[in-house]
Amino acid sequence: MKLQKLLSYLHSLLNHEGENPEITSIENDNRKVKDGSLFVCIKGYTVDGHDFAQSAVGNGAAAVIAERELDLPVPVIVVRDSSRAMAVLADAFYGHPTQKLRLIGITGTNGKTTTSHLLEKIFEDRHEKTGLIGTMYTKIADKVYETKNTTPDSVTLQKAFHEMTEAFVSTAIMEVSSHALELGRVHGCDYDIAVFTNLTQDHLDFHKTMDRYKQAKSLFFSQLGNAYIENRPKYAVLNADDDATDDFIKATAAAVVTYGIDNEADIRAKDLKIDANGTSFTLTAGKEERYIQLKLIGKFSVYNVLSAISASLCAGNDLDDTIKSIEEIKGVAGRFELVTANQAFPVIVDYAHTPDSLENVLKTVAEFAEKKIFVIVGCGGDRDKTKRPIMAEIACNLATDPIFTSDNPRSEDAAQILRDMEAGVAGKEYSVIEDRRQAIVHAVSKAEEGDVILIAGKGHETYQLVGDEVLHFDDREEAEKAILSRLGSA
Repeated sequence: MKLQKLLSYLHSLLNHEGENPEITSIENDNRKVKDGSLFVCIKGYTVDGHDFAQSAVGNGAAAVIAERELDLPVPVIVVRDSSRAMAVLADAFYGHPTQKLRLIGITGTNGKTTTSHLLEKIFEDRHEKTGLIGTMYTKIADKVYETKNTTPDSVTLQKAFHEMTEAFVSTAIMEVSSHALELGRVHGCDYDIAVFTNLTQDHLDFHKTMDRYKQAKSLFFSQLGNAYIENRPKYAVLNADDDATDDFIKATAAAVVTYGIDNEADIRAKDLKIDANGTSFTLTAGKEERYIQLKLIGKFSVYNVLSAISASLCAGNDLDDTIKSIEEIKGVAGRFELVTANQAFPVIVDYAHTPDSLENVLKTVAEFAEKKIFVIVGCGGDRDKTKRPIMAEIACNLATDPIFTSDNPRSEDAAQILRDMEAGVAGKEYSVIEDRRQAIVHAVSKAEEGDVILIAGKGHETYQLVGDEVLHFDDREEAEKAILSRLGSA
């Protein structure tokens, strides 16, 4: 696409006259620039893209988008907000791909990954090609790629959506983080269905207050669209049991569909029964009523299922077909995932890394634990410090044998993080084993039949972030090794 054609999508009052090279790609990383690239200077937390503009030109950039004048031998287009401009340009460059897809976005503190995988299964069972963008990976039809952020930047997103259209994907499902909403990464994404799971404490290192965190989430629903288009309606799927929902209803002009357990809702679960083998409940959807037997465990799993069913119905899928798909799902990697190696007690790995998610998972474990509950839990470095004593207190209140350990300390001292956790549990009984591997070994060596071990915080992750190092570490692998060692099979 020619530069001047691309720039025509930006503010009409900006002066776009001048050279008109062919643009071959849009990049915000100078290392990815090639001949003909349009380089966008983005101010980050640690680096400023303006400092790398000269390098980008040396690598072949044909033009540069910047927030200030730069002395370069190629056209420099100065804009007020380069991130916003990048989103507009990326959407145009890739041919407005989300207008050609059914796009479902899921936001909330917990449950995004599970809900997205539930929806993927539902649509794949309808013989649709799907795309998935989230915490674990990006999937385009049958190809899987690694992801660094829950929600990538706008260029990466629009390129992925374009590749989905090229692969004949009809439904794309993505997790939408509060960071992405605050930073404008999803500008240009034309969502059809926006799902809200819940709002509990997390990311206060970034948002500072819960009100600002909620405000960031509300952007998802206020940006959903104001026009009522007959052949492409917009839906906001909201959790009726979460206090934030009232604000989100006010924020959106889209049709609202609610789901819940405790409060009245369009889609509601009642008569929940939970045990170690699964969860059952009665579903009411309008005037319809169905009995559902899940292989998933816990009340939090029911909320995820309700959100997925609600979104599926908004997409026009049949209720019974949707339920059939849901009942077949055994689980999602790292989400209440059982590690089995012929041991006499359940070992569960879960991504619970917020106070609410840890509390939910431990309450679910308590439903079927006959004796002791071991929980191995830590808190990430360079993240919200205020939740550390809260999570420690939850662990001590809901588990008989809490073990505090390291969990991605990043640039912080792991011992100091543990001291921050201990500040919330003075006088209570707990163990501190900084080495996560040894913490897992300790729990496995002590557990007996009737006990349950929960390894919380990392879930599907296969690494530990220590300083600048990325060290291989998988809770599931370590738990299995510890079990086999105890059984004498290693």
